[in-house]
Amino acid sequence: MFDIKEELKKLPDSPGVYIMHDKSDNIIYVGKAINLKRRVSSYFQSKPRSPKIEKMISLIDHFEYIMVKSEMEAFVLECNLIKENRPKYNTMLMDDKTYPFVKVTINEKYPCIYLTRHHTRDKSKYYGPYTNVTAVREILKMFRKLYGYRTCVKKLDGTKIDRPCLYYQVGECMGPCSGKVSEEEYRKGIDEIIRFFEGDSTEVKKNLKSKMLECSENLEFEKAAEYRDMLNNVEQLGQTQRVTASDDMNRDVIGIAMKEYKAIVQIFFIRQGRMVGREHYLVEAEDDSKSLVLSEFVKQFYGGTAVIPKEILLSEDIDEKDLISGWLSDRTGVKIKLITPVKGKKEKLVELAVENALNLLEKDMDKLKREAERTTGAAEELGRLLGIDTPVRMESYDISNTQGFESVGSMVVYENGKPKKSDYRRFRIKTVVGADDYASMREVLSRRFANTNAGFEKIPDLILMDGGRGQVNAALEIASQCGLDVNICGMVKDDHHRTRGIYFENKEIPVDPSSEYFKLVTRIQDETHRFAIEYHKKLRSKAQVKSVLDDIEGIGSTRRINLIKHFETITAIKEAAVEELTQAPGMNKKAAEAVYAFFHNSENQTS
Repeated sequence: MFDIKEELKKLPDSPGVYIMHDKSDNIIYVGKAINLKRRVSSYFQSKPRSPKIEKMISLIDHFEYIMVKSEMEAFVLECNLIKENRPKYNTMLMDDKTYPFVKVTINEKYPCIYLTRHHTRDKSKYYGPYTNVTAVREILKMFRKLYGYRTCVKKLDGTKIDRPCLYYQVGECMGPCSGKVSEEEYRKGIDEIIRFFEGDSTEVKKNLKSKMLECSENLEFEKAAEYRDMLNNVEQLGQTQRVTASDDMNRDVIGIAMKEYKAIVQIFFIRQGRMVGREHYLVEAEDDSKSLVLSEFVKQFYGGTAVIPKEILLSEDIDEKDLISGWLSDRTGVKIKLITPVKGKKEKLVELAVENALNLLEKDMDKLKREAERTTGAAEELGRLLGIDTPVRMESYDISNTQGFESVGSMVVYENGKPKKSDYRRFRIKTVVGADDYASMREVLSRRFANTNAGFEKIPDLILMDGGRGQVNAALEIASQCGLDVNICGMVKDDHHRTRGIYFENKEIPVDPSSEYFKLVTRIQDETHRFAIEYHKKLRSKAQVKSVLDDIEGIGSTRRINLIKHFETITAIKEAAVEELTQAPGMNKKAAEAVYAFFHNSENQTS
């Protein structure tokens, strides 16, 4: 029996971290203290507190503590324990969003450019983060056509000559892997791309306008229109970067607005002096002090992100500013400043962030609450239905094939009720021949559970199988073989293939189709099917291109590439008339007739 009064007497007068448990031994709160005895004892003294804190105190059954030597050690330990255990009564983010960066590998002889969500110290240049991923993808696609930069991750030193890839053959790569371009010429385009992402789009616009006019003069109006659209994209991306700071330093600007223990935190991402994106977060607060809530937010947000700018502007002065600054500086190896500006352009940026947060708080709180109900709230409902802790991380699996051809598996991940696409994985089935979904699923789960690298470090709180007893038992067997104790449930279907219940722990649990947890499970199922089918179609399309076009007499690799580039799909090639086929580069009437005859020969037609 834990006697709280007696245990309070044993607490030391030293720094440390205290951990509150409920009667089920769940961790409900983690805190730090310069003096453990004074801080922990204060919870059990009669004084006014917020309703939420009163509720938390009523649930405390026992506590434990860890002694450390300094306040900084307590601070770091507290952050780690909160991140690991996600206690209910700590101030928690209700979102877990990561945004991509544009990476330029300038340390290589022939740099490559691509999107990544991982920022490491590897001497590459990173630009972002970008919240409008679609716009950035379009910009990179434009640059590939305009400058022919490489997207592959080969290590090129200029000595080894490889066969050029399809991008080179369709004119969208300069071919550095095959010695088709000098280092100086290749670097010229890379330098212009870098200048663009650093805020100078002069050369890019000049090149696009030149290409547009050239195509127009040559009566190539479709190409001219394409360059016009590219120019518009550049202009639009430039508009998102128009909010500037007083210099070109990287910084984040954070503003907070609060009402009734709920807060909206607005962040502006400023890179090279320009705003490249913004995002807001809904925070469940344990205190009505903006300063305290903002302090907790900063610790959690930057404790879980790899990218920390040198300067963070805050709308509220926080008590632990120096402590947090020292912690972040130790993590990054560079001096990180936390500033609460009171005048000048920096203050205006902070005011703008606060205004945006207030606007969201006043106008969109109901919407944000509904969003929380359909995500984190739905996950909590599902946990209660199954009798388990709220599943923070859920994984779902599916198999897709056509009569056993090109079987693939998909793994979809949801965290806090939202898709975490950076953790999605695809599996090409290697050991199973034919349409054996059970065997294919066994292979997928074995590969997933046996691998603790390549993004598989996190063990899910719940696995969703698209099936009943058979699928669940197969998954449990694989998990057991890998030494894992994980919750696994299945979706039981009726005669009309609609989910009628959830199979969990050897019983079928009825579901409420109108509930948020049921809608969440349905969204996860649909996303898993989509992801698997998308990958299967991609592999099937590649196989079809290889098997169909390569079998046509007189159609070599050059003509095959030209046909794909001109018509884009096999279906379009199949439906084209002889006259239309001759319009593709490199095609003559004889070759066009061969293609037409092949696809209209009943023995070669495919479904």
